[in-house]
Amino acid sequence: MTAFIPKYLRFLTFLMVFVCVQPIVAGRPKVGLVLGGGGAKGAAEVGVLKVIEEAGIPIDYVAGTSIGAIVGGLYATGYTAAELDSIFRQQDWIPLLTDRREDLMQVPYREIDGIVYLFGFPVYDINRESHGRIGALKGNRVETLIDSLMGVRGMNEFSLLKRPFSCVACDLRTGSEVILDDGIPAQAMRASMAIPGVFKPVRRDSLLLLDGGMANNLPVDLVRRMGADIVIAIDLQQNEVEVHKKRDLSLLHLVADPLGIGGLVRWAGERPDIDKYLDNRQHCDLYLHPRLDGYDVTSFGTASVAHMLQLGEEEGRRHWDDLLRLKALIDNE
Repeated sequence: MTAFIPKYLRFLTFLMVFVCVQPIVAGRPKVGLVLGGGGAKGAAEVGVLKVIEEAGIPIDYVAGTSIGAIVGGLYATGYTAAELDSIFRQQDWIPLLTDRREDLMQVPYREIDGIVYLFGFPVYDINRESHGRIGALKGNRVETLIDSLMGVRGMNEFSLLKRPFSCVACDLRTGSEVILDDGIPAQAMRASMAIPGVFKPVRRDSLLLLDGGMANNLPVDLVRRMGADIVIAIDLQQNEVEVHKKRDLSLLHLVADPLGIGGLVRWAGERPDIDKYLDNRQHCDLYLHPRLDGYDVTSFGTASVAHMLQLGEEEGRRHWDDLLRLKALIDNE
């Protein structure tokens, strides 16, 4: 893997450069927050956010991918880290993410309106469109939850959010990155987390959108374009990049079918997301990487979520001095 400059040296270099250019900078520097993808590991992002808030760091722009889009979108709505902590702890994630029907949980097999359920899990939709073969789950319940959480605060449009927010998805047909920053946030956040082979893609105009982690799992470049001078990035990947380039094309049995989906086939063969991830990781100003060994994208159990929240907070504490230096820099402008 590419060698990285030690985090404290990178941060000190940024401070020195920023101080030198201050004569041409008007007002305080704008801070961008980047939240990476990682499924259930997103709980750790909330733990880090609690420490960032405690340090008094103002967040001006938010960009996220997959679970980072959900955490980031709710944060941009105005939810505090403490409120997000409660949401993660109290939510029954498995039924939410799988669209499981509680009234069928004890029923081995049932077909209703063309949908086949096994013990309440929707496993096949007889009436689905051809592109529906890409994923079994609709993701309706999670989108409904997000929409309701944002609707309670009257923020069902990007333009109404308290902080500028963008998230990333991937176009099914071309494998290219798609930036979502207008329209209905809940739909954009649902598209950003549409894991191929699990969730159905989200249709947006002429596009079919899948999980943004396939294109840009740590969108530092995006938040820079939004206007951030300083970027704080929370990365959830755990030694996964080293093996990505050695992987076979096992993903293809999930996404390749008689339709001939060229975009995803090219993506699986070329993995352009890896180079972008490595580049973005080097170009943030404060890099936070919670240690989440033993956890993966599916670790949504109550005890696991609670522990990852704690591990995220511990990572924030390890960077407490960096956060205080950043706060002092901002306050002096």
